[in-house]
Amino acid sequence: MDTTMPVAAPRVTYLNHEHTVASWLLTKDHKRIGIMYLMVVTFAFFLGGLFATVIRLELATPAGDLVSADTYNKLFTMHGVAMVFFVLIPAVPAILGNFVLPLQLGAKDVAFPKLNLLSWYIFVIGFLFTVYAMVAGGVDTGWTFYTPYSSRASNTNVVATGLGVFITGFSSILTGLNFMVTIHRMRAPGLTWFRLPLFVWAIYSTSLVQILGTPVIAITTLALAVERFLHFGIFDPVLGGDPVLFQHMFWFYSHPAVYIMILPPMGAISEVIAAFSRKSIFGYSFVAFSSLAIAIFGFLVWAHHMFVSGISIYSALVFSFLTYAVAIPSAVKTFNWAATMYRGAIWLKAPMIWAIAFLGLFLVGGLTGLFTAALGVDVHLHDTYFVVAHFHFIMVGGAIMGYFAGLHYWWPKITGRMYSDIWAKVAAIIVFVGFNLTFGPQFILGYVGMPRRYHVYPPEFQVLNVLSSAGASILAVGYVLVAIYLVASLFYGEEAGDNPWHATGLEWTTQSPPLPHNFATQPVVTEDAYEYSQREIKVV
Repeated sequence: MDTTMPVAAPRVTYLNHEHTVASWLLTKDHKRIGIMYLMVVTFAFFLGGLFATVIRLELATPAGDLVSADTYNKLFTMHGVAMVFFVLIPAVPAILGNFVLPLQLGAKDVAFPKLNLLSWYIFVIGFLFTVYAMVAGGVDTGWTFYTPYSSRASNTNVVATGLGVFITGFSSILTGLNFMVTIHRMRAPGLTWFRLPLFVWAIYSTSLVQILGTPVIAITTLALAVERFLHFGIFDPVLGGDPVLFQHMFWFYSHPAVYIMILPPMGAISEVIAAFSRKSIFGYSFVAFSSLAIAIFGFLVWAHHMFVSGISIYSALVFSFLTYAVAIPSAVKTFNWAATMYRGAIWLKAPMIWAIAFLGLFLVGGLTGLFTAALGVDVHLHDTYFVVAHFHFIMVGGAIMGYFAGLHYWWPKITGRMYSDIWAKVAAIIVFVGFNLTFGPQFILGYVGMPRRYHVYPPEFQVLNVLSSAGASILAVGYVLVAIYLVASLFYGEEAGDNPWHATGLEWTTQSPPLPHNFATQPVVTEDAYEYSQREIKVV
């Protein structure tokens, strides 16, 4: 008689219900599309990081003796292009937004699944154009492509790079459109606007910027290509054009793009702080509306990049005032996060460590932005390493730390596996220390007058540059460590369970990894977001 116990069939998940390559490349499942974005963005991240490593090695000595001046110009340009357009802008919306948003709404998928897949293909095509430009000799204009150098003098791959950015912009527009329609039309019964998770509010605000702002950068790069090929006088003063017009058009998109990069990580931080403080977000409606305020105000401050470009002093005064005003909703978020943590039952798991690191770095980045918003101070600090440090404190210290906080928070839901909490905390601390050692000295370098984008500098700046390069090596170790233990968790991680953080939100009510269509039955929402106090009472 056979006494062996029957083996339970493995649960059907979005990962195992189909196994072929075609089932991934032709998938309309938002979760698989999020995973495919993760793969491309991670590759772009390490590619941009490689360029940054060579930059910091070059700057360890004042003589410029590692690479030539032309090569150095190409390195910082390609670092900027890879990181801004293919990491910072898509990281949280395209990866975490694609995976989590429909789950948080109680929907089976996004509103337009085929359009979602098309967005990924457009993103990959744009990325391949840009990689071709890098492999074929690079581009040396800086990621801002300032004219007339980019339209007349540069003999590098300006058009191929611009074409890559132009194509990728359509992916951003389609993704934003898809998310907005999904949020409006596919919320679960009972999920009113003021019961939405704050991550959804952040993605909604970001989508607004993607739809309204991205066409402007597309038109700008197209006009640049037309001027290079057909010699129309658009930006080149020799042909009757205006180079300041390029700056207006470029920054009209690229400053709101800063909020495409930072708003979604802010949404992820709200989720993490609520979950690991065991409290509802303090001032929920203020935090929700501050996301919309940041998105709207973001369109009104672009010319603060142009205080030394010859614009009218009166318009500069207006843009200076508006730049100070846009700091208010960001401050609302920061203070409300701190108030949420105050007297909360803080649970110091890895996502919370990343979130706390985000708060410290974002605070420094935001406050130093006020220096560059002041007209007189900006004249001294413009185009120095102070601006480099400020930008990276916001974009890396803010956006990337927020992305990692969200990734660690939702990783058990994405994979069904737990990573090593100890190694995740160690990585967060290494990244935090390495980041401050990398970019902290650059504030001083900029203040004492070192211009950015120079590969040769006076010897008196070497000590601070060596500190910065040493910090970059520590930072690289931290990022590689994250990749190692997350990949290892796929093979050796413990099973996570459906809700390892005991968190609120519809995404935690389905299995981990989720079903192909997310939910076995249509969920119904009966409580506000982040009702931790009520749940704790029920548990007791």
